[in-house]
Order: sequence, then C-alpha cells, then structure tokens
Amino acid sequence: VVSSIIAECIHFQSNGNDNKKFKGDRPPCSPSRVLHLRKIPSDVTEAEVISLGLPFGKVTNLLMLKGKSQAFLEMASEEAAVTMVNYYTPVTPHLRSQPVFIQYSNHRELKTDNLPNQARAQAALQAVGAAQSGSLALPGAPPNEGTVLPGQSPVLRIIIENLFYPVTLDVLHQIFSKFGTVLKIITFTKNNQFQALLQYADPLNAHYAKMALDGQNIYNACCTLRIDFSKLTSLNVKYNNDKSRDFTRLDLPTGDGQPSLEPPMAAAFGAPGIISSPYAGAAGFAPAIGFPQATGLSVPAGLGPGALGPLAITSSAVTGRMAIPGAGGMPGNSVLLVTNLNPDLITPHGLFILFGVYGDVHRVKIMFNKKENALVQMADANQAQLAMNHLSGQRLYGKVLRATLSKHQAVQLPREGQEDQGLTKDFSNSPLHRFKKPGSKNFQNIFPPSATLHLSNIPPSVTVDDLKNLFTEAGCSVKAFKFFQKDRKMALIQLGSVEEAIQALIELHNHDLGENHHLRVSFSKSTI
Repeated sequence: VVSSIIAECIHFQSNGNDNKKFKGDRPPCSPSRVLHLRKIPSDVTEAEVISLGLPFGKVTNLLMLKGKSQAFLEMASEEAAVTMVNYYTPVTPHLRSQPVFIQYSNHRELKTDNLPNQARAQAALQAVGAAQSGSLALPGAPPNEGTVLPGQSPVLRIIIENLFYPVTLDVLHQIFSKFGTVLKIITFTKNNQFQALLQYADPLNAHYAKMALDGQNIYNACCTLRIDFSKLTSLNVKYNNDKSRDFTRLDLPTGDGQPSLEPPMAAAFGAPGIISSPYAGAAGFAPAIGFPQATGLSVPAGLGPGALGPLAITSSAVTGRMAIPGAGGMPGNSVLLVTNLNPDLITPHGLFILFGVYGDVHRVKIMFNKKENALVQMADANQAQLAMNHLSGQRLYGKVLRATLSKHQAVQLPREGQEDQGLTKDFSNSPLHRFKKPGSKNFQNIFPPSATLHLSNIPPSVTVDDLKNLFTEAGCSVKAFKFFQKDRKMALIQLGSVEEAIQALIELHNHDLGENHHLRVSFSKSTI
C-alpha cells in the first residue's frame, strides 16, 4: 500500500507545476472515499487538512506527505467524498491562501497502521472525532469555539461589517448552505449594521459554519462576517421575501417585502455602468461577484486572499436565483442536464423518483437521439441546485451520473402527433411529490445518497422477512435491517452499496405493500 501511494504521488509530481497539463494527463479516477490532495503548503497542519473534509462528513484517516506537498484524506463514506469533490471542483479550496487540488485516489481505503510519523495525524483525527461528539476542543480552535456544547442553538446571529457591496438573503443562503441544510433566515438592520439570524437543521452544522466563516470576507477586503450563536433556538418567519425566508414553508405570503437596502443605495447599485445585472429585480442590482464587465467601481470579479475562496458566489439575484460556480447553465434555472445515463435501463419515471428526493420534479425528457442524456425540470432553482449537489457523481446502473444546469429554461412537451416513444413525461400533477405540502417534515430530512435507506408507511402485517425479500428480489444484498422501536411503521435497511440503494429507491418507492399502504423510501443519515 505504501509503495503504491508513493507511486501515485510521484506520478503527479512530474506535472504538479501545471494543473492544466495534469487534467489531460490521466483520466479521472472513479469515485472513491479516499481523496488525493496536491499543492499542500509545507507549513499546513493536520487539522487544517482535515477541516477541508469536515463540512461533508466524518474524516476517518489522513496521510500527510509534506515532502511532496501532498496528502491523502479518507472519508467515512464514498458519498461524502463525492459531495466534497463535486463542491470543490468548480471552486478551488485554499489552505494558507494557497490553492489546493483534490481528486479521487486510486485507493479504496487508506491503510496507515505500519507507517512512521502517523502519530500527529492520528491525534488530530481523534481530537476532531471527540469534538464531533462534543467532548473536546478542536485543535487550533480558540477557547470555547471547538466544542459543540449540549443544548447549543442551531441559530446563528450574523453581523456584516464593512458593507461596501450589498449582501442579500440569497447570498447568505448560498454561503451557509455549504455547511448543512438552512431552514430559515431573517435579515434586518440594527445599530446601522446589516444583521441576520440563520437557523440550521442541526446545531452541529451551525458549529461548523461558525468555525469556518467567522471573520471571513464575502468580497475582497469588505463585507466581513461576524458570527455568534443566538440565544434563540428557533426562528418564527411570517413572510417569504427578500428580508426573511422559511425554506420549509413555500406557502407563506410575501407581505410588504421592500428591498433590503435603503432606496438610495439600491438605486446606486442599479445605476448603469456599475454592475451589469442580467436581472431587473425590484432593487435593480445583483451581488458584485461574477460581473467582471462592470465599470466605474472597483468590483471584485475574482476572489483574492481574505475573501471567501471556497465559497465564491458567481451570480445571484435579488429574486432568489442561484447558480453553481463553473456551471454552464443559466443562473436561476430550474432545468438540469443529466448525462452519462445507462440508456438501456433509465426511464423518465426512474429519474422522476430519484430527483424527486431533492425537490418536486415537474417534467423529464430523455433525449430521442441520445438516450444517455436527459433534461429534468424541478419546481425551482434551489431544488435544482440541491439535486445537482447530491446526485452528480453518483453511480446509477453501472455508470457515473453527471448533472449540470441546463441552458434550457423549461422542458417542452412533444407536439400533438410527434413521435416521442414515451421519452417525455409531465409529472407536475403527480401525487408522489414529497415537498408539495407546506411545512412538510420532508424539508428537514434531505440527505445525500447512502447505502442505508429509511422506510416508512409499513403496514402492521408486513414482517422483517417480507421487506428483506422485497429488496433481495429487486437485486439488492441486504446487510442489516431494523424496525424503529417506537414506531413499527418505519425501519432502516442497509444495502451492499450506495448504488444498490439508489436503484432500490427508484424501484421500490411507492411500492404497494397491500392494505392501502404504499412504501415510502428515502436516504438515511443513520447507519444500523
């Protein structure tokens, strides 16, 4: 293992000075929970390298090769590694203000038991593990900042200092979503400062976000984030507009939502020649980043040291429309282009069920002449982004699925009499939408694909063996099964791989179990 790891490093050292050259030099590895990091600064600590992986899941092992400016990071699951690579591919992470490059390793796991100089890495991993369970401070964290305290609030209070460029609710949502599911945001001005309250689904997400973002600048040398835990444990949002939003309640009225900025400032940012915005929103402006053609004001087209490098915002309008950095599609688009599908096995219904885990799918079109490609239209841009973040890079029917924002604004239905072979389907009135009901608990139970599935709506007569047989007949290997103690209508089932679980969800969600009960299947964050 050691010699093959060294060989993998040497392969990259010869062309490590030129990232463009590297990209064409070797085809990218298939997804693995072991990640290979290059261009690591020589003075970086083990804890800093581990911190790159923390927002995406548990880090289980680390091998630092400082002489080669490289490292290997092992995540607890392949899906955590896929989410991490998907996130850092368009937006290069930085350590000590230097860009770091990440890709999948050839190795499926990291065996470092017999390697010298591993004591520091193991100590750092143990410290992080203890911090995650709330019993010890994170290495390098200031006092009282590294520990998740019992009863700690999932609500953060955010003050933005040096507000030179406008910061909108959507900018905050895009930045803070990198650390977990954001449920609610309220923005307001107090003591002449722009402030916000932001509620996560889990206090641990709030903890990581505070550690990573406190003191960072959103834009170059301005818009500094000052973050504290709020005394509130939950936010009460009455209106969905540009000042407040409850992402679990799409039914809320807009109220009298005025632009968050004072009118003179909003007008200034909407003036011609300052920021060329593709939107004519109520306030007439979009955030500064991503509009390098702007003139008349020194607008930060790129992010320098001290700005939020890994969290760069490309373009985001007041209207709540967001784009993933590096994606070719239109910001605010709700249509995804899904490529590298298995043309023999994929169906519009299968894509509807899978993408429906992350939002309400309205239409699906599998390309008539190129059946490995499809368009999936979600209910809104946020759902499209969520589905793309979670599903791109996952294996489905033996192929690694890719999802990006499409240039199309909507999926067109075939004209009357047009040959289509049933490849285009409209699901807008489907009873299977998970997020149709305002305030649904489903908003709080959105997790990445995992080998463990959450089953619900199980009738009393159905046994453990019935359910195991159902999944076995669908081609899955069942590793473990457990009914919920308090509610036998629900269970967890652990399958042989994430790919198996994805395929089982497609096949068995809404399966008729009899007694007027249809099985509900979701990805679980738990393991058995």
